[in-house]
Amino acid sequence: MNRRILVTGRLPQEIMTGLSKKYEADINIEDKPFDRQKLLDGIKDKEGLLSMITDTVDEEVLDRADHLKMIAQFGVGYNNIDIKAATTRGILVSNTPGVLTDATAELAFALILAISRRLVEGDRMTREGRFRCWAPMLFLGREVTGKTLGVIGMGKIGKAVAQRARCFNMPILYHNRSRMSKSEEKELTAKYVDMKTLLSQADFITLHVPLSDQTRHLIGSQELSLMKPTAYLINTSRGPVVDEQALLETLRNGRIGGAGLDVYENEPALTPGLVELENVILLPHVGSGTLETRFRMANMAAENLIAGLSGKVPPNLVNPEVLPKRRL
Repeated sequence: MNRRILVTGRLPQEIMTGLSKKYEADINIEDKPFDRQKLLDGIKDKEGLLSMITDTVDEEVLDRADHLKMIAQFGVGYNNIDIKAATTRGILVSNTPGVLTDATAELAFALILAISRRLVEGDRMTREGRFRCWAPMLFLGREVTGKTLGVIGMGKIGKAVAQRARCFNMPILYHNRSRMSKSEEKELTAKYVDMKTLLSQADFITLHVPLSDQTRHLIGSQELSLMKPTAYLINTSRGPVVDEQALLETLRNGRIGGAGLDVYENEPALTPGLVELENVILLPHVGSGTLETRFRMANMAAENLIAGLSGKVPPNLVNPEVLPKRRL
């Protein structure tokens, strides 16, 4: 009998077909999060789970997963999975790093350009028939070229954003848990500074950190108060990294220039009042949302799943400490 797997999100047809040929696959074919009760019921007899970032794979789920050997996460982040609980039960967990670097970096920079030149506002104004004429002081934005970029979290995505910023002759400040080598700093023309310096000197601040206890509300009222009144905040990482209520009040009071958000603290819900503001761009979590990237993510997740269920070590294992106790 083929091994049973559960796939909680619709993937490219080629990937779903391949998994269905190899396994007895229960696949969610709707473009919406998998129902919690369906997850609890469906996991009982499954050996493999290909999960989405919208699934909460916690103790309650794992307690029902008597046969589960492998969780292949579709996404680079895996804060939705109780890694400790999975490891204790001998369950391998993987993610899909690297493949979404360029797509997410492109979106972060798109937000930088869009918020500074008020592109969304301008589009809305034109569509609503409020564009009456050209005038020298009408609808002015701010230039990006030559402005200082502050990168918080200089991992693969942060570095990719910094590389793009060089095309705009932007001085780059960065803050990270560990400092890059001098050769990397020279290559990116990036200067390592503390958070306070970055927040107070950067014209654009872009966030590229994982969500953890240390990064939750990394940007709150105090941090926002340090920013220039003309500065912009960009978040394509995880919503809870920013205290959304504090950001709302900051934007409402015009304390900073604006913000570009692709993720939200209580996603998909927004803090009431945020949608009414003109100085914020709100996107529906599309950082990795390109045809090329989503296919690569699906393929990588499938490869991880197949490896784990074949008794091999998945290429992108995030809990290597599980290996001595893995389920066979």
